[in-house]
Amino acid sequence: MSYSPFSRRIIPLAWVATFLLAAILLVLTLTPQDLPGSGVGRDKIYHMIGFGSLAFPLCLAYPHRSVAVVIGVIAFGGTIELVQPYVGREGEWADLLADALGAVLAGALAVTLVRAGRRWWPRSA
Repeated sequence: MSYSPFSRRIIPLAWVATFLLAAILLVLTLTPQDLPGSGVGRDKIYHMIGFGSLAFPLCLAYPHRSVAVVIGVIAFGGTIELVQPYVGREGEWADLLADALGAVLAGALAVTLVRAGRRWWPRSA
C-alpha cells in the first residue's frame, strides 16, 4: 500500500503521540489517587477522553486498521483494570466500558475525518 505525502508525515507523529499518551494514562491509572470531588460520572468521562485520545492518532494515520487499533486500546484498558488492584486502586467494569466507548468514538471520528478529507482533497495521480 502506498501512502500519501500527508500520511507519511503523520504516521511518525501518530506513533509518538500514542506512546506519550499511553505513558500518561499508565501513570494516571496506576498510581494511587485520592481526588476530592471526583464524582462517578466525571471519572467515566475522563476514561472516555483518555482512551479516545489514545486511539485517535493511530486511527487517523491507519484508517484501514482502525478496528485493530480500537481493539488494542480496549485490551490496554482491560490490562490496566486487571493490574489496578495490585497497586492500591480498584479495577471496574464501568471504567473498561468507558475506555471502550471512548476508543470506538475516537476511531469512528478519525475514519470519518479521513474519508471526508479524501472526498474534499482527492489524491492527484
